[in-house]
Amino acid sequence: MGREEIFTNCTVGGAVFVHVKDGKIVRVRPIVLDEGDAKPWTIHAGGRKFSPPRKTTVAPFVLAEKTRIYSEDRIKYPMIRVDFNPEGERNPQNRGKSGYRRISWDEALDIVAGEIKRVRNNYGPEAVTALTSSHHCWGLVGYKMSTFGRFFNLLGYTQIFDNPDSWEGWHWGAIHTYGFPWRLGCLEQYDLLEDALNHSDMFVWWSNDPDTVRGGYCAQEAAIWRVWMKQLGKKQVFIDPFCNYTAVRYADKWIAPRPGTDAALALAIAYVWLTEGTYDQEYVAGRTHGFEQFKAYVLGEEDGVPKTPQWAEAESGVSAAVTRALAREWARKKVMLGTGVRGGFGGACRTAYGHEWARLMIYLQAMQGMGKPGVNIWGGQLGAPFNGEFFFPGYADPEGKITGDGTPGSVAKKTAVNPVKQRLYRLSFPDAILNPPVSWVGEGFCGKSIEQQFIPYTYPMEGHSEVKLFYRYGGSFIGTMTDTNKWVQAYQSPKLETVVNQNIWMDPETRFADIILPACTNFERNDIGELANAGGYSYHASNGNNYRVIVYQKKCIEPLYESKSDYAIFTELADRLGFKDAFTEGNTEEDWIKKFFDRSDLPEYISFEEFKEKGYFIVPVPEDYNPTPALRWFYEGRERDTPDRMAPRTSGLGSYSGKIEFVSQSLSRHFPDDKERAPLARYIPSWEGHRSELYKKYPLHLISPHPRFSYHTHYDAHCPWLADIPGHRIKKNGNAWIVVRLHPGQAEERGIKEGDIVKVYNDRGTVLGIAHVTERVTPGVVHCYTSSGRYDPLEPGKAYSPDRGGCINLLLPGRMISKHAPGMAANSCLVEIARWEG
Repeated sequence: MGREEIFTNCTVGGAVFVHVKDGKIVRVRPIVLDEGDAKPWTIHAGGRKFSPPRKTTVAPFVLAEKTRIYSEDRIKYPMIRVDFNPEGERNPQNRGKSGYRRISWDEALDIVAGEIKRVRNNYGPEAVTALTSSHHCWGLVGYKMSTFGRFFNLLGYTQIFDNPDSWEGWHWGAIHTYGFPWRLGCLEQYDLLEDALNHSDMFVWWSNDPDTVRGGYCAQEAAIWRVWMKQLGKKQVFIDPFCNYTAVRYADKWIAPRPGTDAALALAIAYVWLTEGTYDQEYVAGRTHGFEQFKAYVLGEEDGVPKTPQWAEAESGVSAAVTRALAREWARKKVMLGTGVRGGFGGACRTAYGHEWARLMIYLQAMQGMGKPGVNIWGGQLGAPFNGEFFFPGYADPEGKITGDGTPGSVAKKTAVNPVKQRLYRLSFPDAILNPPVSWVGEGFCGKSIEQQFIPYTYPMEGHSEVKLFYRYGGSFIGTMTDTNKWVQAYQSPKLETVVNQNIWMDPETRFADIILPACTNFERNDIGELANAGGYSYHASNGNNYRVIVYQKKCIEPLYESKSDYAIFTELADRLGFKDAFTEGNTEEDWIKKFFDRSDLPEYISFEEFKEKGYFIVPVPEDYNPTPALRWFYEGRERDTPDRMAPRTSGLGSYSGKIEFVSQSLSRHFPDDKERAPLARYIPSWEGHRSELYKKYPLHLISPHPRFSYHTHYDAHCPWLADIPGHRIKKNGNAWIVVRLHPGQAEERGIKEGDIVKVYNDRGTVLGIAHVTERVTPGVVHCYTSSGRYDPLEPGKAYSPDRGGCINLLLPGRMISKHAPGMAANSCLVEIARWEG
């Protein structure tokens, strides 16, 4: 028996110690800090002292990481579809149906390189397109924006814009209210933990379940913060159609609006404040723009409809008395409004016109003096004491990629700028393949300027070829996008002459590829990364950790089977395509790691060899740390003092006026007559809700929040341990069924009992699951977590065949949240449910 070794690594859900014995991973656990590491911070509040424990935390799914690494659905070797012949019949109609045969790496890479050359020669470089999943394996070298980005930028391809699928309404709405485009519409969160513990009286968690969705990026770091809030006697109100996991533990009051009607409830709260004079009139006069127009709308002076609590009750189902009581208590107290975990997000923003709810959340806190002590928008996940002056790049920072995409600070010597101007959009990709042309407005992630949201696009561009080769990398959009039976149809279209899938596991989309290339996990290669540091995607997100942890991600085991690192795969392809030297610049993966290390502030504290030996570094919080709470500078009318180096101004917000805009000047300039996203936020009944004609046929609202025990599609189905958790899946009749929650009233009406196999269906598809009958779901609502890692139709490869894998996204509407806002409206979904008799 060999000696047990301990390595360090980092995942999307936590920094970990990895125990290896005889070349096999036997245990993955949190990192326990030692005496040589930086001291913890301390917050004094309510006569108590609060400090974090001396260890990292991990998300629940990370505890099952070992089973994911050794999963039965690991891709062991390169494969080609048995009825795909690059020199003859391609049989695209059989994608998802036919099997595969094993081939060598040389044969696989030769075929892929040959197909890329053929397509480029016949149609032009724009005929190649490629796309990664969200949140692939952690590490600055191997992450999707780095190695993948450099390869395809050098090659030239039709880029597919991502949509901000977790915070749609904030991205497409909040940006036009207070700016923060460099944060993609989410508010700065600096030092709000200390502010909340010392100054807030009450927390309103609106469409927020931090104990569930905390696992992504920041692990369970903030879980203890909510314990501290409870110890200090802070009242907690939860607004959610589902009595979520955090509410079960902490709620003093649960309010359950009908899905898609949160904006109506918000307007009724504002009505109470306006009619009773319980809002901060001085703040509104000096820090906002367009308030009088909002006031006229709420009071009914504009349209003849006062937005009273009684009016809102007819829309939301929340009694007028409850709304009035909440509004009055809110006005009396200093309230933190928790709208999703990062000062944004939340299922309510992923509804039809979800940008209206996001804007109204800002309106409400502006009426109470947002930025004053104890009053802010805070998701409860970020805002710990934080050394923001210490620089280490996040994966979306120019300095955090090997792309060399023309922005300053890259570790690459030469730029790798994609010369192709044609673009696709992820949400509309199937329609672009099946029924072009498609048009949309906005770049997807509009992090450089508000103006990016107003750029029109059409695919295909005039004079450009449609795409013919699709290179897919990691994860599955069948489980995370909307109306995803269309993805099945798109894959089987003859327009896609070649489909390549580079992945670690046999994901649902992998089964639609012509050639499959097996990649290895981050535990089977070296890399470097900081837990939760996403760079520009969620700037300074690592202040959601109790410690800033930068990890040398050590190769724990050799790549399993015939898998290779993504960098190795792309290097070999680049060699065959004639640009290996430009791609690598002579660097190994270890060379790039050293460049990232040198580009950071780490060398001021630790040598590279010491860093590699220890495996991690804890960034110290200065002993003379001075908190700079988010927006306090704005409330007090002075220059910004938060460590937000992305902000383009030293004072004022990032909106046109520099103020909170009740009437958006950017929308007034570009789309003044848009009835779906007007300059002033309004309540607009959902096109798939209780006021729609479809409600007569499908009378239940399906909500599909982010999962508790997985992350996107990267853990579910790959970790057999997770299928043993009853809150995630339940085993019956030889299958691990997704859990479908419904209210006892609706269950009784349909003859459904606890543990029955049920079908959830609408015109977009049918998904099978197992019924959990519970009063935690409000009447009229069905709850099922998104991001199933399984897609298992009863008839393999046939679109619209009932799916027993639990891929609820098959049912979600493909319509965008509004005409000029190309976001997903996943939670505006009507369904019916019945016992499955199949």
